[in-house]
Amino acid sequence: MTLASATVHSMSILPSWLDPEVILRGMGGWALAVLCLIIFAECGLLVGFFLPGDSLLFTAGLFVASGAVDHPLWLVCVLVTVCAFVGNVCGYWIGAKAGPAMFSKPDSKLFKKEYVDKTHEFFEKYGTRAIVMARFVPIVRTFITAMAGVGRMDPKRYFVYSAIGGVGWATGVTVLGYFLGQISFVHENIEAMLVLIVLVSLIPIVIEVIRARRQKKHVATESP
Repeated sequence: MTLASATVHSMSILPSWLDPEVILRGMGGWALAVLCLIIFAECGLLVGFFLPGDSLLFTAGLFVASGAVDHPLWLVCVLVTVCAFVGNVCGYWIGAKAGPAMFSKPDSKLFKKEYVDKTHEFFEKYGTRAIVMARFVPIVRTFITAMAGVGRMDPKRYFVYSAIGGVGWATGVTVLGYFLGQISFVHENIEAMLVLIVLVSLIPIVIEVIRARRQKKHVATESP
């Protein structure tokens, strides 16, 4: 089975316009530019929450290894990482600027000021860890960016850890795809690999939730 046929078979369950193989191959020489645009949109624009960032990065790395994407790995990694970071910066300021208008209506059922207060408390307690961990969780990485702006998290603090998370996610997943994609079992079972990546990415969140619950129980036990 060839790399292309294996990819098409494994991604057939996705709509064609969300299929990473279709996106990257269909764009031809514009594949890298489209990849960067999608990564930017998923990280910075709320409407980009449905975009397949993880699978695109992994498939891009795989295609670089196979020669289907005619760009060096270092260039792809640098560009997608920069786009992920710039997307977060834009998303933060969208939340910071649009947040007050969204939460100023007292009769709003969806946007309430208490959400802003809770978000602010959340970032004060878990801020740096939340930013890095959220990078690896689909949908969450899109909305947490705007919520950081809404919650008025310190911009410098947010941007520093956003950059760290961006390198770990964008570069890490792409490099993972590059090296694992050279293993026949991996590129013949890409769908399973992508599901595994998502599951692994949830581990830090699960650990954090368990730790928070244990701390809460410990405090409740010690309270008179």
